Amino acid sequence: MLDSSLFSSEIFAWVILPLLIFFARIMDVSIGTLRLIFVSKGFKYLAPILGFFEVIIWLLAISQIIQHLDSWIGYVAYGLGFATGNYIGIILDEKLSIGNVIVRVIPKYDTTQLISDLRKNNFAVTSVEGKGMHGEVNVILSIISRKDIKEYIHIVNQFNPKAFYTIEDVNSVKEGYIRLRRPKSVFNITQKMRRRGK
Repeated sequence: MLDSSLFSSEIFAWVILPLLIFFARIMDVSIGTLRLIFVSKGFKYLAPILGFFEVIIWLLAISQIIQHLDSWIGYVAYGLGFATGNYIGIILDEKLSIGNVIVRVIPKYDTTQLISDLRKNNFAVTSVEGKGMHGEVNVILSIISRKDIKEYIHIVNQFNPKAFYTIEDVNSVKEGYIRLRRPKSVFNITQKMRRRGK
């Protein structure tokens, strides 16, 4: 059993309690950031589950603040945990790479080879003729998984290094073609390394 004197000691008030508040806030704000991202992407079943855990952890953290209103270090820990939780939530979202995006590319050079290579790599490409400031342009549109953004942009930069492009989140996709992920093999990895000049 824990000694009751521990909870009334200075070590608890100045070290243990602030750390508990700090880590609780990191957890609940990280979960909250992911929840908002999932809400914006339409994950209607996952977002409420995250919301449940977010509010439980928040209640635990705020209850400790209320019980120790005279401890300024608790407020500092609360604020630092909130700030760190936002950062970690964004990093987690980047690592998870959930959802799809639409990529719009306006190349500066001929797009024949670029479109061909994108299709060879199993990306769906729609080409639309347009008119820009300096004349006619060929706009390339693709809806891809967020996990594939780096590979897609690498191919674009390989054939059109100064191409203008935008990337936006897509909430839902219906009856379209999304890249089928190829099974990983030694042959595929070797091809990819050769293409990137490694």
